[in-house]
Amino acid sequence: MNITFIGAGNMASALIGGLLLQGYSSTQIHVVEINAERREKIKKEFNVESVADLAEDIADSDIVLLAVKPQQLSIVAQDIAALLGNHLVISIAAGIRATDLSRWLGGYRRIVRAMPNTPALIRAATTGLYALPGVSAEEKHCAESILAAVGSVQWFEREELLDAVTAISGSGPAYVFYFIEAIQKAGEELGLDAIQSRQLALETFLGAAKLASQSNENATALRARVTSPGGTTERAIQALEHAGVKNAIIDAIHMANQRSRELGDEFGAT
Repeated sequence: MNITFIGAGNMASALIGGLLLQGYSSTQIHVVEINAERREKIKKEFNVESVADLAEDIADSDIVLLAVKPQQLSIVAQDIAALLGNHLVISIAAGIRATDLSRWLGGYRRIVRAMPNTPALIRAATTGLYALPGVSAEEKHCAESILAAVGSVQWFEREELLDAVTAISGSGPAYVFYFIEAIQKAGEELGLDAIQSRQLALETFLGAAKLASQSNENATALRARVTSPGGTTERAIQALEHAGVKNAIIDAIHMANQRSRELGDEFGAT
């Protein structure tokens, strides 16, 4: 399958690198990028064809992957609408609903919307996928294999659930970084130097996440195992509960979900 990427930002670069590692040939991947500097950079990094003209590459491709900023997608969609034939269109533009993209494409329906997160940069992403009705099983498999080049994937039957995906995994890395920031600061206040505190925080997150992913027990049970009655962990958890940290995290994710819906409405109004 030949793939044309429209846009050559970080996420497109991550996907191209992942696809090449999976066995794709550089001749199967084409990039359309209007910015000359980014166009040259991706060409040198991956030895793929990179051009500025939309029509030049789409005609020879089976899949068009839209990797432009959400604010640019309606214009790009109008530019490519007349060029589409039997292409599968995959969009990774955050917040843009597949139904709105279909409208901008003149009613074109062979569309898969993907919501990857930034760990795609190290091929550790988790991606939510949604396909418009009418996308074939084979096309869904193609989309899944492309996004799986940078991590795990999950399909969702209703597009509105991608707002929850955005709130949890799309924004989620920032929540983790925020918590790491707090742990590092506490470590330094307790006398550790910055390097020691950072290493302890990062290794603790990595180890705990790996343990949770390999365990049959849920997070509540795993937390209870660490929380001995009368011990240090219990005292810390009590402080977090008293401060309402769990509820604050839940509320924050609900707010992110709400904002994702609002952005979909705003972007789709164009």
